[in-house]
Amino acid sequence: MRLTYFTDYAFRVLIYLAVQPGRRCTIREISEAYGISRAHLMKVVNLLTREGLVIAQRGPHGGLMLALPPEELRLGDVVRKTEDDLGLVECFRPENQCRLTPSCALIPVLARALDAFLAELDKHTLAELVREPVSVMKLLDLRS
Repeated sequence: MRLTYFTDYAFRVLIYLAVQPGRRCTIREISEAYGISRAHLMKVVNLLTREGLVIAQRGPHGGLMLALPPEELRLGDVVRKTEDDLGLVECFRPENQCRLTPSCALIPVLARALDAFLAELDKHTLAELVREPVSVMKLLDLRS
């Protein structure tokens, strides 16, 4: 299984905001810190805002902030909200045309694997990813 860049970028945005609590950050600065296209990040931030993970405020004093404390933001929830297609193989998708589906023993195995993957992510929060905020800030060339 591979997560999309969209989810990767979502995690990066959330990490960036988590290491700067109480400060409004801009898409531009996040884009520059990671070397990611602003257009891509705008799409990611729009979804994170719609899903209630980020607060976005427009205007001269606007910017982005986490909508929840990092301790409440489960990694599994981020993946579920950012991945369009968690169907590991064709038989997981509505347009399934696989002839083996009616008697395929692979389906329950992969379903349990996906459940285990998400269950493991659900055990962890954004707070765990930023336990060393100063280290993260140094890597992103941010001042504390």
